[in-house]
Amino acid sequence: MAAPNLMNMFAVPFAFGRHPQPSALNAALKQRLFALEASGGATNPRPLTQRNAALFESHFNLFRDPDPAIQELKAFCWDQLLAVIGRLNGYDLATLTRLQIYNDCWFHITRRGGFFGLHNHPNASWSGVYCVDPGRHDADKKDSGQLSFVNPQLTSVMHIDAGNARMQLPYAPHVANLRLEAGDLVIFPSWVLHDVKPFEGEGERITIAFNCWFTLPDDAHPTNAATPTPATATQGS
Repeated sequence: MAAPNLMNMFAVPFAFGRHPQPSALNAALKQRLFALEASGGATNPRPLTQRNAALFESHFNLFRDPDPAIQELKAFCWDQLLAVIGRLNGYDLATLTRLQIYNDCWFHITRRGGFFGLHNHPNASWSGVYCVDPGRHDADKKDSGQLSFVNPQLTSVMHIDAGNARMQLPYAPHVANLRLEAGDLVIFPSWVLHDVKPFEGEGERITIAFNCWFTLPDDAHPTNAATPTPATATQGS
């Protein structure tokens, strides 16, 4: 008798990309981000999610900064994001070029002991985190600075026995812990709960994050915005 077919009936898509030449870009990004932090005018004026003084969070307008490194990263992130959206929605290139991207973008500079509490990103469909510098983790702190995603199947642990105790992701209810390296990008649905574990190490853990939401204008009702391209889609707000 043949074994039954196994399929994923419900799934949460995550995408992982990597900048092809991150060293020069990240060096320039660090210079700009440290300058913004030191300026005193880039701090998030209305912090909501739990964090401590060892973590600096910027305002949410980073991708509007004309700095060349910031704009290079934006183009990379949009290229990766639109590839994911196109694949999951079945959009062709012509449709992708009509998408209008609206976004928030900010950065974190985390020093020893800094953390960021559990949260998600309301009023957005896709979010992403790019690692500029992971910092230098203490050898005995394996969880230092990990980006941790709560599995939406968490309630399935209501009953554990020999029939499900050893399942692995994507079937198990495990939390997914990521240790991003410099140049890594992770893209995920904005509703997924996540946090950043305390950074225990030397130097700084530096990340740039974004939230995006979209419109798809009807060809019969053109907008005033310039026609975007997959790599440089229009920033609407």
